[in-house]
Amino acid sequence: MKQRIIYSILGITLLLVSCDSFLDIQPVGQVIPNSVEEYRALLAKAYKTVPGNRGLASLRSDEMIVSNTEWDQNAYGYLERWDDMSPLTSNVPFSWANYYQVIFTANEIINNRSNIVFTHKEEVDQLVGEAYLLRAYMHFNLVNLHGQPYTKEGALSTKSIPLRLNNDLEASVYRNTVEEVYSSICTDITNAKELLNVKEWEKKYSYRFTIYAANALSARVSLYMGDWVVAYEESMKLINNPLFNLENLTSESATLPNHYLSQEAITSLELVFNSALNKATEVSSLLYNKYKEGDYRRHLYFSEPNEEGIIKSQKGGSNEFTSTFRLAEFYLTAAEALTQLNKLEEAKELLLQLMQNRLTNELYSTEKEKLLNLSQGDLILEIAEERARELAFEGHRWFDLRRTTRPRIEKTLKVGNEDKIYILEKDDARYTIPIPNAAIQSNPNLTK
Repeated sequence: MKQRIIYSILGITLLLVSCDSFLDIQPVGQVIPNSVEEYRALLAKAYKTVPGNRGLASLRSDEMIVSNTEWDQNAYGYLERWDDMSPLTSNVPFSWANYYQVIFTANEIINNRSNIVFTHKEEVDQLVGEAYLLRAYMHFNLVNLHGQPYTKEGALSTKSIPLRLNNDLEASVYRNTVEEVYSSICTDITNAKELLNVKEWEKKYSYRFTIYAANALSARVSLYMGDWVVAYEESMKLINNPLFNLENLTSESATLPNHYLSQEAITSLELVFNSALNKATEVSSLLYNKYKEGDYRRHLYFSEPNEEGIIKSQKGGSNEFTSTFRLAEFYLTAAEALTQLNKLEEAKELLLQLMQNRLTNELYSTEKEKLLNLSQGDLILEIAEERARELAFEGHRWFDLRRTTRPRIEKTLKVGNEDKIYILEKDDARYTIPIPNAAIQSNPNLTK
């Protein structure tokens, strides 16, 4: 029997507590939303609930290491060691329930579209369009955390995460295949595009999705699927849009490009590296050494080494560094897509436009000469390196490693006063993060 859910505008608590239902709803208050303003308040709450788990996942990559303190190691050390069976209760977990809390709210808005009281239809269309895109984005992040990479051989038929497209609490919950999840994501993006009508929000509302956020998510999803034509086309809609411009990091007045006030900002939703995570981590030498002298990012993205030689990121730790989609990502996406389509001259031109805003004239001249002589295979490798440099600390690195070569990673980490080697083999099963034990204990079907 379909249930009528009573909401509080102030909040909804979703708990993984039942074997019979995937999510239990604990209502607070007795307010049933009716107006577009009330549903907007619900959606605003959902936006604030979006986890910054892409940052946590980055600790599994080669760009960050966890500080060698007892508290930091107990909280985050299991991530950099790929120790998904760590029994420590102090581990900071991935926010499985928060993702589905956001999805729950998106579902309620989508499924109650015809019941929303409005003055202007455009307001409802925009609201529901945002809900579709938010649902798509939550499923996208979940499947890239807990499902196999789309382009990995045989991955499409493998079980990943549950799709939640309605709020029927009596429905059985099971894991959908990677292909099913991506198909739903694409459908949601298409539906969002048909409804979204706001091109730009005030900066204080820049966490909300716009028409161009749909282009951005479509480009990113298409890249992960290896749909090079769509990835390119969607990226160019952003590159050619006068609302967005690359930050010129050669200027003394430049804003860090992942700052919400950056002229690159398309959507500033996620706080990928919050203050706790930023404080607990150090920059890996593997990443730092990718930047040459003459690359302005080397001085803007990183702190100066302290007396112990420790380097910290300057792109996180503050609520100002909220970034979900920004322009430089789509220069790199378009360049990668063009390279895969063997349109090398066009790809190189886009990379040069980005580099010109990041490098000294001297270094730019040197790198330009090298770039123009690269073959297709070498250019693909160079774009991967440039993504690592440009998008550092923004939650892309782990996902990029997963969707491409899933390389062997070797880390030498301090354990107490001793160095210990940890290895993630090529195509290691740990490139896919297990569904949290708490969710499985509440819902045994998640093992199927």
